[in-house]
Amino acid sequence: MSDKDPILDPCPIARSLALVGDAWSMLILRDAQMGLTRFDQFRKSLGIAPTILTRRLATLTEEGLLQKRRYSERPPREEYLLTTAGRDFLPVLFMIGAWGSQYRGGGKLTRFLDAETGMEIKPVAVDEVTGAKIGTRPIRIVSPDSG
Repeated sequence: MSDKDPILDPCPIARSLALVGDAWSMLILRDAQMGLTRFDQFRKSLGIAPTILTRRLATLTEEGLLQKRRYSERPPREEYLLTTAGRDFLPVLFMIGAWGSQYRGGGKLTRFLDAETGMEIKPVAVDEVTGAKIGTRPIRIVSPDSG
């Protein structure tokens, strides 16, 4: 990654990490995927300082992963709901979790089960075009300047 603003980096990985690359943002998205919507719910689940949570929620909202919706007029209260972009982040979280189970496991770990079958979810990243598991075939990276 260059010294310039990572949001302007031509690499989509760098751009994405600039937005959701910190642990708090990813854990907020994880909790939102699990149905949490309110500030106090996130704070209790994560044990996060209110100032940090406020900043992360604002960024995730500004960047379009969450949207705010007022649920109370008196007192004014808002909740945070996943947008399409936020819901589309779930497979990324599951891939990170699978990597963590394999390489950072040990002790008791949370398991993720398919609600219908009861089977543990075993995520795998597959190239939609070739059907090949990502990482099993050589990859060539082409920068936008190389044509």
